Amino acid sequence: MTKKTTRAAAVLAGALTSVAVADLVQPRHSILRNYPVAGYARFLMEKIRPEIQQYFIERNFDGEPFDRNTRTMIYRRAKGKDDHVAFGTERDLGAVGYETLVQSLAPVQPADTDLRVTVGGPDCTRPYSASRFNISAMSFGALSANAVLAMNRGAAEGHFLHDTGEGGLTRYHLRYGADLIWELGSGYFSARTADGRLDREKFVANATRGQVKMIEIKLSQGAKPGIGGVLPKEKITAEVSGIRGVPRDRDCVSPSAHPEFSTPRELVRFVTELRELSGGKPVGIKLCVGDRTQFLALCRAMVEEGTGPDFITVDGAEGGTGSAPLEFQDRLGMRLTEGLMTVENALVATGLRDRVTVGASGKIAGGADIVRRLLQGADIMFAARPMMMAVGCIQAQKCNTGRCPVGVATQDPVRQRAVDVDDKGPRVRRYHDATVKEAVALMAAMGASSPAELTHDMGRIVLGPDETRSYADAYRWLTPGELLEPSTDTPADWVRDWERADADSFRV
Repeated sequence: MTKKTTRAAAVLAGALTSVAVADLVQPRHSILRNYPVAGYARFLMEKIRPEIQQYFIERNFDGEPFDRNTRTMIYRRAKGKDDHVAFGTERDLGAVGYETLVQSLAPVQPADTDLRVTVGGPDCTRPYSASRFNISAMSFGALSANAVLAMNRGAAEGHFLHDTGEGGLTRYHLRYGADLIWELGSGYFSARTADGRLDREKFVANATRGQVKMIEIKLSQGAKPGIGGVLPKEKITAEVSGIRGVPRDRDCVSPSAHPEFSTPRELVRFVTELRELSGGKPVGIKLCVGDRTQFLALCRAMVEEGTGPDFITVDGAEGGTGSAPLEFQDRLGMRLTEGLMTVENALVATGLRDRVTVGASGKIAGGADIVRRLLQGADIMFAARPMMMAVGCIQAQKCNTGRCPVGVATQDPVRQRAVDVDDKGPRVRRYHDATVKEAVALMAAMGASSPAELTHDMGRIVLGPDETRSYADAYRWLTPGELLEPSTDTPADWVRDWERADADSFRV
């Protein structure tokens, strides 16, 4: 052994000894006190555990929130590649809760793949013809500028909606001219007074822009119902701070409730005011459904006021976000199926369904998801995380850290260079177009040439080892106006909740 090698070994041994001594006396980590130096191997394995799990251990259909089969489908569609697979399904078709669609012995030829629906109730003077599949609410700040630009370009090329998210209407949402839903959360970003109220003049200036086609009041979201949006301070750049009007030295936490209204009736009147200020554009609300009586209170206010939102977007508890407390994600809010059917039944039974477009958001990634939600009552669908994947997201689940490895959910200028707008924008369009095309093909196989021909008995769900039922039989469906004039056949629990619903209070 040479003197140089001996010296290097001595330096290394000394360094390791110093680390070992420090580990033995430090009070914070029990592992290192008992296993100095060697304990760091445990921390390393823990750090790379998600990657090992995702790439080497999970089966194609195991991963959450989105399994590998779903992610691969999104990536291939975004790239314009064939997404066919060989050798049959890997799913357990008999698993309780598994849902399938009912094919017809008289399938039809697939119709025009440009599925659209008109959004705008009787009080709306500027209704909008929307794609059935659109980009859900994601804010600049939560997403990088390049990710927002790519989505905006894709939406402009594909003629579908881009929801701004509650973080404000920014130059990135306006760059390529896509049609927009401007989302107003409880922070009223882009239309905010110094004390956090709605600035009507700022609202009018933005709401009357040609690109803004619809306005959405966010009451709550699936991943964290009951609390406001959170943008960690690590992602608040000078630009984000200027857009939102918030400081950079603390997390940006929106209020849990809107300061402009506190009762169902006040919410309905607020919707009416914003519709008038916007020049007659569709104004709606987004919520994760909680207590059924509270939603019925909103319906009662709509009935008594003779007006209401033009659209209601139901966000399922399985929906995602960049940052939310674990227990809020796991334990609060209705899943999309339950929430969607609650809203559908409530609107139908109170005679309001014909005047309201119903949206659905929460793990909608493929054509079958679109068709399932159409069967359950939705008219229009929104996707967030799948659109992130279309621009390169790898489900690293580091959205809240500012260290997104592919530049989608970060404000780091170096990291977001990975999102090439000229490449990723067309990917968003291709993913949208291929998914809508697949939804149309599935409906055609079911014998339906349009969503209007879909019926509840065209979907099935497994309820047990030997029991599968159609949606028509598995779920309860109320009839038009049933709660306004209940009969002996009207479900007693719905009658009870309707009687408890108060247009002047969300309290149950």
